[in-house]
Amino acid sequence: MGRRSKIKMEKNHGFSLEESSEKEKKRLRAAIYVRVSTNSQTYGYSLDEQIRLCRERCELMGWSVVYIYREDGESGATLDRKKFQMMMEKAKDRAFDVLVCWKLDRFCRSLVDLINVQRQLQRYGIGLHSVTEQIDTTTSIGRFNFRSIASAAELERDWIKERSRMGMKALAMQKKWPNRLPPLGYDIDKDKNLRIKKEEVELVKYIFKKYIQKKSMPELAYKLNKKKIKSTRNRKWTAAAIKHILSNEIYIGNYNVAGVKAYIKELKVISNRTFDLARKIRLRINPNAKPMPNSRKRATIDRVFNEYFSFIEDEEQEEKKSEGNVFHSNLA
Repeated sequence: MGRRSKIKMEKNHGFSLEESSEKEKKRLRAAIYVRVSTNSQTYGYSLDEQIRLCRERCELMGWSVVYIYREDGESGATLDRKKFQMMMEKAKDRAFDVLVCWKLDRFCRSLVDLINVQRQLQRYGIGLHSVTEQIDTTTSIGRFNFRSIASAAELERDWIKERSRMGMKALAMQKKWPNRLPPLGYDIDKDKNLRIKKEEVELVKYIFKKYIQKKSMPELAYKLNKKKIKSTRNRKWTAAAIKHILSNEIYIGNYNVAGVKAYIKELKVISNRTFDLARKIRLRINPNAKPMPNSRKRATIDRVFNEYFSFIEDEEQEEKKSEGNVFHSNLA
């Protein structure tokens, strides 16, 4: 009689496979974790291919697959991933015995995160197994190999960052724009030079004018949203987005990219007087204002760092989003 099994649906956890025979219950229970970021959707990196390879390894090792966690379009630069956190909750409950991934960089990008998560899994009595790197932390040799491979993975990522910075520096030396996301009010020509986008420039001028009148970034953001005027990424306006525009010196012709500074007259769209007045209002001291709580400061710092380190991997995804309509005729 053939082996019997059933599929158990679990809310927010994908699915679990429960083996019915006594023999199957004695096998190590494996959870598979797979991840792709949008710019890695190629053969050998796809979710289905990773799952197939992980399943093959589990069959070879005699492990029973009880959970599969699919992380689609998520950066590996942070552990704040929905399915990853679900998986760690199950690990805490000791719902499986070994965690299988196709490659360590699909699991974590940071060496510190990787080591910390592995230690956490070890406390739960759970091993970590990588199909590609032949890593199995259930043994002392495996743990040694794990740390060596993890160090190499982080080194490779640092090299990628350095090459990216070098490329950005080279473009900046030529006064070109280093990515496909120009500031509001500009477009990029085929040679990667900024050029003025007339309809968006009118919106920039409107923002400076209204801010000087109202002296409130939240109020101006509310006004723009009420008029259904979208930003360059088709998002709602926030006080932070308004501040980003009001503080960007490109509008007075000051080019500042990758440490390269220059004055480019052709890019100037706001007078120095208007820009300085807006800056003076932004930096004014409000005697009635309360200092920002330390908890909020820490949260802001964490958010900024997370956004920065995931930028390179997520940029391609952002570029594909519709820019939408950035200017309406009913600005007045």
